[in-house]
Order: sequence, then C-alpha cells, then structure tokens
Amino acid sequence: MTDGTMLAQLIEQAESEGAELATLRAIAEEAGDMGAGRALARLGLEDGGAAKDMTELRELLSAWRDAKKSMIKAVMQWVGRMVAALVLVALAMRLGFPGWLK
Repeated sequence: MTDGTMLAQLIEQAESEGAELATLRAIAEEAGDMGAGRALARLGLEDGGAAKDMTELRELLSAWRDAKKSMIKAVMQWVGRMVAALVLVALAMRLGFPGWLK
C-alpha cells in the first residue's frame, strides 16, 4: 500500500465515520509523513547514505565558519598593525625624526 493510497483511505474513513479525532490525527500524521518524504526526495536525501551526507555537509560548514573566523581575525590583526605603524610614523614625523637622519 502506497502512502497516497493510505491517505486516501483515511480521508474516506473520516468522511464515512463523521471524522473522529483519532481519524483526523491519523490523517494529519500520514499527510505529514508523505510531505516529509517528498521533501527529502526533492533534496536527494531519501536514500540510506543521507545521514552520512548530512554529517559531512555539517562538518564542511563548520570548517568553512572556522576558516572565515580565522580570516577575519587575521585581517583585523593586519589592519591593527598597519594603524599602529602609521601612528608611529606620524609620531616620528611630529617629533622631528627626519632631522635625525641628516
């Protein structure tokens, strides 16, 4: 029995019985399972290796985030060093450092 057939039978049963709460819950659960199955199939994650694929994707995403943080940290350190160097050059110019070279 396919998912669609089961859902059709549950809907027919709900119509004939006056839609009891248990029947409505079963319909909602079956519809949810079908929707989740379709969503996974569209994403290509319906096979047995999907869990491994998702784990690898999460690891890759984590590595990307770590690399991005490291890159931002390195750029900020570089910018900080450049600002410090410019401040030192400006201070040396202000104190007459070029005159010391003569």
